[in-house]
Formats: sequence, C-alpha cells, structure tokens
Amino acid sequence: MIGADQHEGEPNRAAGLVPALEAIRLGRRADDRTDAVEQVGRTLIDIGAVAEDYLGTMHQREAAGSTYIGEGVAIPHGTDESRAHVHRSAVAVVQFPEGVDWGGEDVRLCVGIAVMDSEHVSFLASLARVLIVPDQAERLRSARDARSIIQILRSTVSNRS
Repeated sequence: MIGADQHEGEPNRAAGLVPALEAIRLGRRADDRTDAVEQVGRTLIDIGAVAEDYLGTMHQREAAGSTYIGEGVAIPHGTDESRAHVHRSAVAVVQFPEGVDWGGEDVRLCVGIAVMDSEHVSFLASLARVLIVPDQAERLRSARDARSIIQILRSTVSNRS
C-alpha cells in the first residue's frame, strides 16, 4: 500500500526498495554488457539518485566480477566506496527484449542498484523470490509496462513471511 507521502513506485523504506516509474525503461537495446551498465547507470543519474561519478564505479564493479544473478537478470551496482556518490537510495530497471551477452549469459533485465546503507538487502530478497518462480521471472523479464514491474516486485515484498 502506498503511504500518504509516497508516490507510486517510490521506495517504501519499511518494505524495501521498489523502482519508481521514471526509473524503468522498457524495450531497449544494448550493444554489449558495458552499454547495458551504462544505460542503467544513466537512468540512476537521470532520476537524481546518484552523481555522475557513480557510473564509473558501476563499470569498475562489473569488471571485477559479473553481476549476473540468473534467470536473465543482472544487478549492476557500485562498490562500498561509491556510496559517497549516492544522493538517495534507488533502483533502476532497464529491459532488453533482444538480450545482452553477459559473459556468456543472456540478460533481458538489468536492475541497477544504488544505496546509502542496507536497504538493498530486502530488495534483493524480493527479487530472489520472483526469480525462483519461473513464471514470475518470465513475467518480470517480458513486462510490457512499468507498472507491471512495480506490481510484481511489490507483491513479493507484501507476501513475504
């Protein structure tokens, strides 16, 4: 449920991070993993969540090890040190229907994460609950509108035990 001071898609600190509508980009194309990280990082910059310098740390983190987590999803993010470049915690989602080669894996959904502290833990748990159910994972990867992505992620937050 959205609180009185919360807009649809904005994070609810008690329930974990949920992407805002303007942080979701559907039907995109990327030449490669670097381009995909660039697009999701630019989305975080565009919504005012991070400073320009955060984008470089996302590329550094990806170079250090793949952020692919399975089921066609990658979660690019910065390093612990990059938190100095985070203005507010946020999640951005960029969908690549044609897929992006991610070190031999096919990524269809890129979820960029920027956090000031540990809010990402509950979000990652919610994302994991979606990805372990093949039908839900497919619905998330192939969503046709931003509200569907928010609804899928929000439902796992509200249904947790």
